[in-house]
Amino acid sequence: MRKPAQCIQRDESGLTAVIEFLSAFTLFLMILTAFLSLAQLQMGSNDPGVDRLDRAASLGLDRLTSGEGWFVPYADGLDYANSTADWHRAPADALHEGRVQPGLMLHHRLDMDRVAALHNVTEDGMAQGIGLDEDMSLHLSIQVVESSDDSRANLVLFSGGTERGTAPSSSTAYRSFQQDGELIRVILEVHDGGRKNNVLHVTEVMVRPASSGPEWIEISNPNHFAVALKGWSLNHTSGSTSTNLLMQSGVLSGQSLSLLTGDPSSQVVGNATHVVDLGSKGFLGVGQLDGLDNSQGVLSLRYTQLDETTPSDVARVEWGASKELFLITGESLVWDGSDRFDSSAWAIQDDPTPGDYDG
Repeated sequence: MRKPAQCIQRDESGLTAVIEFLSAFTLFLMILTAFLSLAQLQMGSNDPGVDRLDRAASLGLDRLTSGEGWFVPYADGLDYANSTADWHRAPADALHEGRVQPGLMLHHRLDMDRVAALHNVTEDGMAQGIGLDEDMSLHLSIQVVESSDDSRANLVLFSGGTERGTAPSSSTAYRSFQQDGELIRVILEVHDGGRKNNVLHVTEVMVRPASSGPEWIEISNPNHFAVALKGWSLNHTSGSTSTNLLMQSGVLSGQSLSLLTGDPSSQVVGNATHVVDLGSKGFLGVGQLDGLDNSQGVLSLRYTQLDETTPSDVARVEWGASKELFLITGESLVWDGSDRFDSSAWAIQDDPTPGDYDG
C-alpha cells in the first residue's frame, strides 16, 4: 500500500531537519575544538602531573623568548646592584656562581650572540633561571628550519640537555621566528625527572713530559650546555697505589676543550678554552714530580649522579707494556674518538697537541 504524498513529504522534511541539526552541531564542535586549541586547553580529563609540565614548558619558553634576560653576579652574596641584561657577556664560571635567566631576544628578534652564549650556561642554571621545579629537567634545541642560504637549512644552533627517553613524562613548547630570510624554531622540552646527559671525553694525556714540563690531561665537553665540575672526579691507579681527586668547583663551557695541568704557567694551551691547575692539588706533576706513573697506569674520569653515592666511570685510559702503549719522554696518548673504555682506542703520538683536539 503506497504512502500518501503528504506523509512522504513530512518524512523528507523531518530527515532534512535532522541533517541540518547534525551539520550545525558538527560545525559547533569544530569551532569549539579550534577555540580550545588556541587557548592551549585540552578536552577530556585533566592529569595534574601533565598540566604541571605543560605550564612549566609554556612559561619557561615565554621567559626564554620574551626578553633579553638578566644576570645577577655573586660577590659575597648576590650583587643585585650590579645586575645586568648583558648576561651573554659573562664567562661560564661567573654565570654558574650567580643567577641567570637566559633571554634570547634583542629588539624583538632572536639575538645570535645570546644563542651562542647558551654554551656558558649549565642545564641546572638554565632550569633555575626559567623557573623549573627542582625535580624537573629540560632539553633545549634551536634550529634553522628554512633558509635562503642552502648551507644553513636544518642547521642546529643549539641542542642540549636531558633526553626525553630518560624521563617518565614530558611536555614540549615551541616558538618560531622569521628573520633574515630564515625560519628559526626554539623548542623547549620539560621532563618529570630524567637522567642528566653529563658526558666529558678524555682526548689526550701527557704522562712523561719532556724538558721538565707539566703532566696534563685534555678534556672535551661535547655537550652544548656547560658542565659544572662538582661531582666529577679523577682516579689514577698504578699497581696497588690509587689516587683520587674529587673536583669541587669549576665549569667547562659547552663544546669546549680544557686542559687539566700540573703547571698552568708553563702549559702550552693551543685552542683550549679552560686551563685548570691540578698541580696544586697534587694530582698532576711537573718536572721530576710524577703524579701519573710513567711506565704503566690507569686514569679514569668519573661522575656521581645526584641521586647516587657511587661514581661511575665516564672515560678510561690505560698505558704500559701490557697494553702495548709504552711511552717514552715527550710522547702523549691520543684518543681516536671511538670506545671511551677500550685501550685499543688510544695511540701514541710523537708530537703532542694540547688544546687542539678536532674530533
